[in-house]
Amino acid sequence: MSLPPIASLSSSPEHLQKILDLLFEPCPTLYTLIASSLPRTFSSYPEFIDFAADKMLSLVDDEDKIQKIIAAHPRLGAKKVDSKQSSEEQKSLQQGAEEEKRKLEKLNNEYEGKFEGLRYVVFVAGRPREEVMKDMRERIDRGDREAEKKAAIKAMRDIAKDRASKLQ
Repeated sequence: MSLPPIASLSSSPEHLQKILDLLFEPCPTLYTLIASSLPRTFSSYPEFIDFAADKMLSLVDDEDKIQKIIAAHPRLGAKKVDSKQSSEEQKSLQQGAEEEKRKLEKLNNEYEGKFEGLRYVVFVAGRPREEVMKDMRERIDRGDREAEKKAAIKAMRDIAKDRASKLQ
């Protein structure tokens, strides 16, 4: 699996959905948001990813759309993850004792209760479960919904850039 040349994005918009699915997660709302802004040329995938993140940030006050985009990401530590990329990135969270898995599940539930409609999104890529859970705890305790939406978009941008570097 690899990304087509960045030039194909502006010359063949039909590649857009495949590219967005590889870089982010499959999400019709994100596709519609980005497709409405093309055609436009980009010199690199990082530039395109920054563009997409800026478009997402422009929706931060549109709860319905931003929730759909953020919720497209799988729950951390989920047993079933549809995206091959997310599954690889979360490998470190699947290992370890059952007690730690239960703690992560409890934190996910607490996070989603505190920030209804959102999902905790963070750049994992092999980070230890303890570090991720500490970050989640801090974000729950901070209790700032607007900051959470922005943090999720920033994490999505970072994840996409990491994926792009591996898929080129």
